[in-house]
Amino acid sequence: MNRRLAQGFTPTPVGVPVVVALGANLGDLHATLQAAVDELRALPLTDQVRVAEPITSVAIKPEGPDAAAPQYLNTVATLTTRLAPSVLLRALHEIENRHGRVRTERWGDRTLDLDIIAYGEVRSDDPALTLPHPRAAERSFVLDPWLTLDPDAELPGRGRVDALREGLAR
Repeated sequence: MNRRLAQGFTPTPVGVPVVVALGANLGDLHATLQAAVDELRALPLTDQVRVAEPITSVAIKPEGPDAAAPQYLNTVATLTTRLAPSVLLRALHEIENRHGRVRTERWGDRTLDLDIIAYGEVRSDDPALTLPHPRAAERSFVLDPWLTLDPDAELPGRGRVDALREGLAR
């Protein structure tokens, strides 16, 4: 090893592994998700962005699945970042806003939805950012794409993603 590197070299922090769910059910779904992924890749202090193939799913409303609403196109991205969770969330909201996201109805139809599913092992009950995402373990449209990227994935505090998915199938 180079002596200069061995003496006094501090490697740059690698970043925290993060899982982000992406979904849309209004507008040009494929183009919107692709643009959002491009914007994730352009975030500062963020790299190793991998994205699962999108899947379709029925819209979920507070009262349950709504087959009458436009279907969603969903995917999951894994990445590493050195952005703080709150900074990453703000960046995701800015991406949503650039794609016409309007927040008028809880779980309403939307041009783009970006959710932090897991931020390393961080756990937070803050209403502004609950980590891991409180409903991720109940969402096949999150678990299925995530498993294609990482068959050994774990949702902090909930367990292996494959076991969570199997529990939904029952």
